[in-house]
Amino acid sequence: MIVADFRLFMKRKTLFISMVAWGASAMFSSLAACTNMIVGKKASADGSVMVSYNADSYGMYGDVYSHKGGVHAKGEMRKVYEWDTNKYLGEIPQAERTYNVVAQMNELQVSITETTFGGRKELWDTDGKQIGSAELPFGIDYGSLIYIALERSTSAREAIQVMTSLVEQHGYCSEGETFSICDKNEAWVMELIGKGAGEKGAVWVAVRIPDDCVSGHANQSRITRLSQFDKKQMLRSKDLISFARKKGYFSGKDADFSFRDAYAPNDFGAVRYCEARVWSLFNRCCDGMDQYVEYAKGNDQKGEMPLYMKPRHLIKVQEVMDAMRDHYENTPFDIRNELGAGPYNMPYRPTPLEFKVGDKTYFNERPISTQQTSFSFVGQMRDQYPDAIGGIAWVTNDDPNMTPFVPLYCGISEVPRCFRRVEGKQDDATFSWESAFWVQNTVSNMVYPYYDKMFPDVLRCRKHIETFVDSESQYAQRFKEILEKAGAERLTAELTETSNTLSERMLSAWTDLFQYLVVKHLDMAVKKVDEQNPREFKRTAHGLVDSPIRPGYPEPFIKRVMEETGEKYLMK
Repeated sequence: MIVADFRLFMKRKTLFISMVAWGASAMFSSLAACTNMIVGKKASADGSVMVSYNADSYGMYGDVYSHKGGVHAKGEMRKVYEWDTNKYLGEIPQAERTYNVVAQMNELQVSITETTFGGRKELWDTDGKQIGSAELPFGIDYGSLIYIALERSTSAREAIQVMTSLVEQHGYCSEGETFSICDKNEAWVMELIGKGAGEKGAVWVAVRIPDDCVSGHANQSRITRLSQFDKKQMLRSKDLISFARKKGYFSGKDADFSFRDAYAPNDFGAVRYCEARVWSLFNRCCDGMDQYVEYAKGNDQKGEMPLYMKPRHLIKVQEVMDAMRDHYENTPFDIRNELGAGPYNMPYRPTPLEFKVGDKTYFNERPISTQQTSFSFVGQMRDQYPDAIGGIAWVTNDDPNMTPFVPLYCGISEVPRCFRRVEGKQDDATFSWESAFWVQNTVSNMVYPYYDKMFPDVLRCRKHIETFVDSESQYAQRFKEILEKAGAERLTAELTETSNTLSERMLSAWTDLFQYLVVKHLDMAVKKVDEQNPREFKRTAHGLVDSPIRPGYPEPFIKRVMEETGEKYLMK
């Protein structure tokens, strides 16, 4: 049954499944369908800066990145491997000092996430033909930029400087990217794109998000006319506009220059698949979003939404988590009650995103919450606590709608086992009951086709695990007292133990949830639950489990089926 206490995970026998080998493009496809939300410190309920990240990629194993910081000797080198493909790119001089990193956050509460917008294809240099450096001849990729910057930065502004300096010195070998770069005081959005094969470096612009605002991006450039932003709150490459003029992307006055229009012009897909997700983020917490509906539908591709907006209320961390679970519910983009949702109103669609019927091309809606999410992250950065306590990387594997977030404090000494990659034991091609990614995907893939029937139990279990969200401030105060009385070493141990305990609790609960769902919904029937204890099943007076309910298809769907089949199944 679903566990209701904090007992540690009881070791289960590990099952290894040998899977059919996938092609490289399936295993390591670019994270080209991600979503970020940003909340300024004066827009949040507790004064924290927050950033979220759904990392979407078919076939990518969801583990939590970690780096052990330290002091490095002069002449030491850092190897660079492309994040998407694991291809070795070269090595660069190591920094004199690096910092611990857990997920998308370092020990000083600097956090970096991304979404790929692509942009003009002639500026891509994914084949590594760019003029790089002696150490890194093929340029550096976007994923490596993120993690190297986290290893080396004490603030968001310093992270921007680290990332842009790396590109200037070593070149850039990825598509156009939007980065969320945050710390405990500031939040920035930076957009960057290369200069194409044969020309070193990249053009970029970064805009600070006002403290009382929220922002978001989802695979399309969001920084438009630069003159609308305070120059003191904006950083950019010196050749940002002149390079666009040289390439013929822009010919107007500098005051009219738009990064998006020059380097990543809108098309239908950029708006409907990407900007619509940002619209939904804003729609959850900001007024006046009806005026942007036609734009979000792709009917006004020359339009735009603001880069940031003031929310109508202060945002809690739970609301950011729930925003990553959004399916356009109760909006013009809602897909739950269409035939494509199947009998049980599944708010997901199988891929591909676009498909043909006859000579016409159609598309599926692309909500924030999607089945191909590898991992999801919500960063919470708080200046009211010491860094080790103030920074929380809330993480989950798979689609966050189907899974709970658990807290990994940025001061922990190691990542819980269930969130690690262990080659040959828990990875892309090896199933393990000790892996959060595989256990969570096991539940999700069983629930998707029976969504309305099974999701209520998932939701109940998810909410139970996430009760820690509401009580975390009490833990933070206790951790602060431990630091003051027992010192940093004891605090690290306490933080690590807490993150481990909560992670193992989640894994145990999700394994039990899988077993519960299998028993309850055996053979498309539904066992009756005990009215006093919904985790138990109703029994007869003689002790046997009561006869199950055989619900058949829901009435709205069976009517559609009968309309299509006519009198084929009519009783004579």
